[in-house]
Amino acid sequence: MGYNPVMRVLAVDTSTASGGIAALEDKRLLGHVFTGSAEDYSTRLYPELETLLAEVKLGVADFDVYAVTAGPGSFTGLRVGLTTVKGWAEVHGKHVAPVSGLQAVAAQASGTTEYIAAVVDGRRGQIFGGLYRRKEGELEPVGDEVVMRADEFLTDVYSRLPRVREARNSIAALSFASPEPRLFSAVLASSVLAGARGEKVSADLAPWVGQLAFDLARRGELVDALSLDAHYVRRSDAESYWQDPRAK
Repeated sequence: MGYNPVMRVLAVDTSTASGGIAALEDKRLLGHVFTGSAEDYSTRLYPELETLLAEVKLGVADFDVYAVTAGPGSFTGLRVGLTTVKGWAEVHGKHVAPVSGLQAVAAQASGTTEYIAAVVDGRRGQIFGGLYRRKEGELEPVGDEVVMRADEFLTDVYSRLPRVREARNSIAALSFASPEPRLFSAVLASSVLAGARGEKVSADLAPWVGQLAFDLARRGELVDALSLDAHYVRRSDAESYWQDPRAK
């Protein structure tokens, strides 16, 4: 191929049951596949990839960067995505952008609030949550991503807002984004952050994973296949049992 003046990114999201694949040039979406199917990724991923590549008329080797949701999310789903992208990177000698699924949720938030709290379903009565600050057009994490009950997360978010500790100011500076606002809306209404804006965003994360990957690439924050790893936030059942045989 001739000189390509843009960065081509192939992004994979397998962090939830409704994942997808997207192709981008810089931050411009060329095409994507999002089926929301309950079928296992081991069965559906490559047919969906073939559909996407046919649509954009490119091959896997034609992309400059591979992007993948590194967590948090389903252990099985994350492993499929990470293994797939790791294989592409090894075969084609390309770098990878590991992207947070919570950050891909936060990136969709509209409005102008300085802080965005992203929430996705963590199962077992818990949520995965992360707090981000808008800074110079990008999202800066404020503390670690966590897994906990929704009410605990709201308290945690409030504690991370030192410059707007007064409840009224906290509400004005903060918004929540989630594909499933029901996960926190009831407890939000009775919390110290009651009145903060909540927004439903898309569960189709792959296009946003690709955009965030472009930012990582521009900052030189990519990894090679050997260094690529998951960010589970929660330990797997096997790890929990190994640490404490009484764990259920």
